[in-house]
Amino acid sequence: MLLRGLPGNGAAAWCATSGLRGLLLLLLLCLGSAVRASEITFELPDNAKQCFYEEIAQGTKCTLEFQVITGGHYDVDCRLEDPVGIVLYKEMKKQYDSFTFTASRNGTYKFCFSNEFSTFTHKTVYFDFQVGEDPPLFPSENRVTALTQMESACVSIHEALKSVIDYQTHFRLREAQGRSRAEDLNTRVAYWSIGEAIILLVVSIGQVFLLKSFFSDKRTTTTRVGS
Repeated sequence: MLLRGLPGNGAAAWCATSGLRGLLLLLLLCLGSAVRASEITFELPDNAKQCFYEEIAQGTKCTLEFQVITGGHYDVDCRLEDPVGIVLYKEMKKQYDSFTFTASRNGTYKFCFSNEFSTFTHKTVYFDFQVGEDPPLFPSENRVTALTQMESACVSIHEALKSVIDYQTHFRLREAQGRSRAEDLNTRVAYWSIGEAIILLVVSIGQVFLLKSFFSDKRTTTTRVGS
C-alpha cells in the first residue's frame, strides 16, 4: 500500500534503496567471519629476544608478515620453528618480509624476533600472523549453480575491502616509519645547530682575546721605546 501512492520512478527508487540497505546489512554480517589472525606492534629492546606461539592444525595455510617501524637501521632477526623445532624460516637483519607456509603437523608453532645484535638501539616491530584462509561468505558459494547478483556483489565488495584494509595497514606503517625518520633527522639537525652555535661562540671569544693580546703587545713595545 505504501508503493501505491508513489509514482513509478519513486517505487523503483524505494526498491533500489531497500536492496542497497539489504546488501550493506548482508555484507556486514559476512565480514563478521574472518580468518584467525594476530596483528601486533611491540617494542623490542636492545640485546633482547621476543617469541610468540600459535596453535596450528595440520594442513593449515599460514602467513607471517613483519616490518620494523623504528629503531637503528630498521632491521631485525626473525626465526620460525614447527612443534618439533625444525626451522621453517630464518632471516637475519631484515627490514620487512613475508613468509607463507602450510603446517605439516599439529602443535604449537613458535616465531621469534631478535635484536640481540644491537647494543644500544631498541626497535618497534609490527607483525601480522594469519592462520587459515577466509571461509566462503555464503555456505552455498561452492555450489555448481551461479551466485545471485547480490551474492556476487557481496563477494566483490568483500575482496575490495580486504585490499583496502591491507593498503591502509601498509600506508600507516610507512607513515609511522617516515615520521620516526623525520623526528630522528630533526633531532640530529638540532644537535648539529647547537654544536655549530657553541663553536661559533668559542671562535668569537677566541678572536676577541687574540685581538686584545695584539694591542697589549703593541702598548708594551711603545712604552719600552719611550723609556
